[in-house]
Amino acid sequence: MDPGLLTLPIALAFAAVHVLSARLSRFDTVPRSVWLSFGGGVSVAYVFLHVLPELAAHEARLRERGTALEAQVFAVALLGLVAFYGVERLARSARGGAGVFWIHVGSFAVYNALIGYLLHHREETDLKGLVLFAIALGLHFLVNDRGLATHHGALYARFGRWLVAGAVLAGFALGTVLEPLPEVVAGLFAFLAGGIVLNVLKEELPEERESRFLAFLVGAVGYAALLLVAA
Repeated sequence: MDPGLLTLPIALAFAAVHVLSARLSRFDTVPRSVWLSFGGGVSVAYVFLHVLPELAAHEARLRERGTALEAQVFAVALLGLVAFYGVERLARSARGGAGVFWIHVGSFAVYNALIGYLLHHREETDLKGLVLFAIALGLHFLVNDRGLATHHGALYARFGRWLVAGAVLAGFALGTVLEPLPEVVAGLFAFLAGGIVLNVLKEELPEERESRFLAFLVGAVGYAALLLVAA
């Protein structure tokens, strides 16, 4: 089956998480919604059992090709983490400014566009791998969406959700026509991986979230078990 026929519904589902944002406000509770903590656990398992190994696989592939970039893959991941952390700190220190809103949401638009673009350049293109990927990233999109909605309120509901939803589809569309070199794919994935690590941890760990550890644990262990059984 054409991988595009499998990945298009996933891209549409990711965008739908943001488009339907207004209907997800019931998750914005303190203590944290069980489902958001569960999603955070799944996302953490995804990072450690999929993102980091895939990052190492990109490094190994570049080493086999004899490129000088293999030593920089994890450095690019660090750059991605630092870049998204810097935007996050800016958003939190200047809460309420329209300019900061566009910078903050714009950074997530770039983040979503990268995910949409790299849907075409994943290691696993089989149905099983794509379903597991869709579960993890779908819950991750949900957690990110509620974080943005809580932070920006009406501005996000009116403008932001459409921007980040459209970015997923724009990235996906670009991926259908632009075939990059392996070095470019490795660099983009590494940068995205750093952002995923940061966004997973920042949404689940702050004390004010009053996260539900049991739901987080069930999500992490359950998804890790799925990955290990499916391997």
